[in-house]
Amino acid sequence: MSLPTNKRRSDAMLMNSEALRTGSLALFDRDHDRKAPPLAPLDAAIGLGAPAQSIDMLSATVSVTPARAVSRRGMEWRGMGAEFVQATSHDRVEYSFRSPVHLLAAYEHGVRREGESYVEGLCRSTLRDVANKLTFAPAGHEYREWHDPRTLTGVTYFYLDPAELQTEFDEDATEFAPRLFFEDPTIWSTAAKLKQAIQSPRIENRLYVEALGVVLIHELMRLNRGAPREQVQIRGGLAAWQERVVTTYIDEHLAEQIPLATLAQLVRLSTYYFCRAFKQSFGVPPHRYHIQRRIEQAKILLAGRKHSVTEVGLALGFSETSSFTATFRKTTGQTPSGYCRSLG
Repeated sequence: MSLPTNKRRSDAMLMNSEALRTGSLALFDRDHDRKAPPLAPLDAAIGLGAPAQSIDMLSATVSVTPARAVSRRGMEWRGMGAEFVQATSHDRVEYSFRSPVHLLAAYEHGVRREGESYVEGLCRSTLRDVANKLTFAPAGHEYREWHDPRTLTGVTYFYLDPAELQTEFDEDATEFAPRLFFEDPTIWSTAAKLKQAIQSPRIENRLYVEALGVVLIHELMRLNRGAPREQVQIRGGLAAWQERVVTTYIDEHLAEQIPLATLAQLVRLSTYYFCRAFKQSFGVPPHRYHIQRRIEQAKILLAGRKHSVTEVGLALGFSETSSFTATFRKTTGQTPSGYCRSLG
């Protein structure tokens, strides 16, 4: 199936679509100072036709600086591409991208000491723990972030040619909204299956990979149109966008006392209804959720063995070591010092 040509696209968009169809190297100059080891070509693995092009042959991919700080493996196929980018050192690393293709980032793991993430059209985020988050930068939108990593970041990037969407949807449907650090279980599940499929040496055929790619596009379209999630929401709970806004705010203000009224205003609810809806969605009241997130962050800091128990407690907003120790023990069943000893 060949991709249709949109007469009204810019020359850059046309060049990009052609490159994704043919594996052409004529897109953009990549600024990496070394090549990432590619995955085995899909078709070579399954004996179907000509080998698929490695993503390393596609110039319009996320730029990483310094390139030596990550390893990259991936594949491109019919109007789409995917690559897994794994940080290999604790050096500061910067990621940037602007291209006529859509970009979906799925962060599998990663906690940063400091950092900032930006998608054109949205406010910047300094979220520390990016694990299990998704980011979407529509074609033409700038994506940029930097990490001073506490734990090594692993992210799968999916590149989607807008022309491929034209095969399934009308032109208006390709106008996507930017999204930064959101959660969607259905999209996450499809993205995980797709990554596993292109990496597995036991992959049966390329059609399965292409089918998952189509499913991913459908899920992004569903999200973009504001359709309800396939999973049944808990009756009376927060909507998906409300959950996302509240949890992101809490994570970015862990060391602060957060008034319930502030959280309720963020999601346009009364304080009373917000408390009920939050507990329905997360199983615990907002204050307890905030405490749990503090303790999870405390575990990360303690595991790094660079700060004392007192320093960690103060960094997370506890005024006294005794109150931090009591809260940590109540939540985990261990004291902070005992937790450190258990790590060996």
